[in-house]
Formats: sequence, C-alpha cells, structure tokens
Amino acid sequence: MRTILFSTLCGVLLMAATALAAVNINKASVSEISQLKGIGEVKAQAIVDYREKHGAFASVADLAKVKGIGDKTIEKLGKDITVQ
Repeated sequence: MRTILFSTLCGVLLMAATALAAVNINKASVSEISQLKGIGEVKAQAIVDYREKHGAFASVADLAKVKGIGDKTIEKLGKDITVQ
C-alpha cells in the first residue's frame, strides 16, 4: 500500500514539475508549443517552420519575427517559454 501511494505521489509531482517548466522553443515540437497559452496549432507550426528555415531563436524576442506572433503574444507567454 505504501509503495502504491509513494509511486502515485512521485508521478503527480513529476507531472506538476513538467507543467511548470518553461517550453524551449528551439527544441519543442508543434504539439508542445501548441499547449502554450494563446498559441494554437497554426501558430505553433509557424514557429517550428520559422525555426527550421532560419535556425534557432537567439532570444525569446526573436519570436516576433514569426508571422502571427507579436510583442503582446510574447509578453503573455512570459516565463512559459525559453530559448536554450
């Protein structure tokens, strides 16, 4: 019984940590990016397409170079995204 409870607790904590981690837009998939607040599948695909064509983003602000992504969207994403 203790083992089951411990395993369940570890699983919940792992999921919570993953949910709180910032998404690295230089490595994330369309599916991962589309989970971000204000970013749907179309914008996520545009981000990945831009990255594949132009290379890695040097900063989060570089997202503004992607069609359909503006400063307000970047501001709303805040600490939910990163470039590494």
